[in-house]
Amino acid sequence: MVRKQIYIEPQQHRTLKKVARKTGKTEAEIIRNALDEHMQLLKAKEDRLAAWREIEATIARRTKSSQIDAGRTWKREDLYDRDDRSSSH
Repeated sequence: MVRKQIYIEPQQHRTLKKVARKTGKTEAEIIRNALDEHMQLLKAKEDRLAAWREIEATIARRTKSSQIDAGRTWKREDLYDRDDRSSSH
């Protein structure tokens, strides 16, 4: 273990002591656990951001490729211009 000296606010000090009494853990253990949890939250946030960037890149690639290689000869609106008799078999 590495020894660190930190400064905390008076309210944090009171809360830390209260939690230590309730849980039976040392103040140092509570601080270490809190730091671990915080780092996990940051990692999860970074992972979500990276996933979102990957999604955006995929969307951009697909949008670009569909604009370049649009092989269809019809437009979406053409689907609604069909004769109604074709669906009344």
